[in-house]
Amino acid sequence: MYRNIFDSHAHYDDEQFDTDRAELLGSFKEKGISGVVCCGVDIPTSEFAVELSRKYDFVYSAVGFHPLDNDEYREGDLEKIKALAADNKCVAIGEIGLDYHYEKESREIQLELLEKQIILANELDMPVIIHDRESHEDTLKLLKKHTPKGVVHCFSGSVEMAKEILKIGMYIGLGGAVTFKNAVKPCEVAKFVPDDRLLIETDAPYMTPVPFRGKRCDSLHIPYTAEKIAELRGVTAQEILDLTDKNARELFKISKQY
Repeated sequence: MYRNIFDSHAHYDDEQFDTDRAELLGSFKEKGISGVVCCGVDIPTSEFAVELSRKYDFVYSAVGFHPLDNDEYREGDLEKIKALAADNKCVAIGEIGLDYHYEKESREIQLELLEKQIILANELDMPVIIHDRESHEDTLKLLKKHTPKGVVHCFSGSVEMAKEILKIGMYIGLGGAVTFKNAVKPCEVAKFVPDDRLLIETDAPYMTPVPFRGKRCDSLHIPYTAEKIAELRGVTAQEILDLTDKNARELFKISKQY
């Protein structure tokens, strides 16, 4: 059985977990899960993430506004995010970022709110968890401007972009996409990222790895992604899990508890 399985990005607030959330999370420790970062996308989900982290010693929270949830943002919400971030189990500002796949008309709003949240993270000395979909140029421009600590999650850019992210000092988060049939760029990046800058994630309940495509994803699927990355890098899956557990703890300032 694998150990040190650290899921650096999940959404256990999602309604897909409403029927078995407690049972599922309650099984994690005995199945090798060492840590989970539950990410908010607006105020209610950020509050949920903080509450969930208080129930489970291996769960940590991240709080913020996702670009596709910017329409939920109201005056004063940044102060609420700041207050939530003060919780001792909150480890990052996220999931924040840019998404030009659906919301092309809201780019200015996305850019403004992302910049505000990056500035907040820097003020709080916290890492950011960045969502970047079809917005590589603008994402990179803002990250270079403010040089936050953090991770670009579910990384979809090229090796060239990965090099720029690494220059800033940030991490690369990889998930189930590396197992997909035509995953050329993710696999190239998976081979390239230095050992000390790699994180592994699910984005649960989304991005389910092969061979479970089409089904709900959860942190127990991490080993399938680890096995693929290990194959690409010529190491064992346990080595990938060990180093990504270590990297997540260093980025999010989490000590080993068990």
